[in-house]
Amino acid sequence: MNGSALAVEDLWVAYRTRSRLGWRRPIGQYALREVNLGLESGTCLGIIGGNGSGKTTLLQTVAGVIPPTRGRITVTGRVASLVDLSAGFHRDLTGHENLLIGGVLLGLSRAEVRRRYDEIVDFSGLDPAALDWPLAAYSAGMGLRLGFSLVVHSAPDLVLVDEVLAVGDDAFKARCLERIARLQSSGCAIMVVSHDMELVRERCDAVALLRDGEVETVGAAPSVVAAYLQTGGSRDVDPATLGIFGHRGRSAAARRKQGAQ
Repeated sequence: MNGSALAVEDLWVAYRTRSRLGWRRPIGQYALREVNLGLESGTCLGIIGGNGSGKTTLLQTVAGVIPPTRGRITVTGRVASLVDLSAGFHRDLTGHENLLIGGVLLGLSRAEVRRRYDEIVDFSGLDPAALDWPLAAYSAGMGLRLGFSLVVHSAPDLVLVDEVLAVGDDAFKARCLERIARLQSSGCAIMVVSHDMELVRERCDAVALLRDGEVETVGAAPSVVAAYLQTGGSRDVDPATLGIFGHRGRSAAARRKQGAQ
C-alpha cells in the first residue's frame, strides 16, 4: 500500500537581491511561489518548465540545500539527491574516498558503505584503477557514474534527479533508467526534472508544470507534456513577473513597467 513520501505545502522561496547602490533588499526575487505538491511512495513525479521557472530550486529545497522562505516540506524516509553531480563530492579526494564519505552523507554507516562498495563500483562501470584518481581527473560522465551508482545503492525512500542523465552515454543511461524503475517498483518515490519530454512522458506517473515559479498544472504525463509543448515548451521566465519586491512584486513590477512606457 502506498503512503505519502513527500508533501510540499504553500512553499515560497526567495533570493535576496541588491539595489543598484549595493544595498541588500529584505526580501528579494521569489524563485518559487505558493507551491503545493504531493508524491506517493512508488510513484514518479516529473517537473517541467522553461529555464528559470524554478525547477532546480524546487529540488534543492526538497533536498534541504535551500531553506524555505515560507511554507513546509514533509519528507518520509531517506532522501538521495542527484541535483548536482559535485554535491557531497570533493575534487581533491579520490573516487574511493568520495564513495566512503558520500555514502555516510547519504545516511549509510561506514560498514554499510564497505559492504556495498564492490556492488557500487561494479554498477558504475568504472575501471577500479580510476577509484584511485582524484575526482578532478574525472569527466562529467565518470562523475555521473560514480554519483548515480552511490545514490541508487543507498536504500533511498525518495530520489531527486535533475537532468544529470544528459551527460551519460546511452548504455549507462539505459542502466540508470532500469535501476530507477526497480527502485520505484520496490516503493521508492522519484522526482525528476528534465527537458527530455519523451523521457518524462514515458517514465512519469504525473507531471507538474512550473511557470514563473508557480505550479501552473499537475496531471497525467501525456496531457501536461502536450499542453507544455503547445505553448512553446521552453519559454523562459519573464524577470518582471518574479516578485522582486516581495509578495506584491507582480503588481509593483507591472506599475514600474507601465511607468517606463
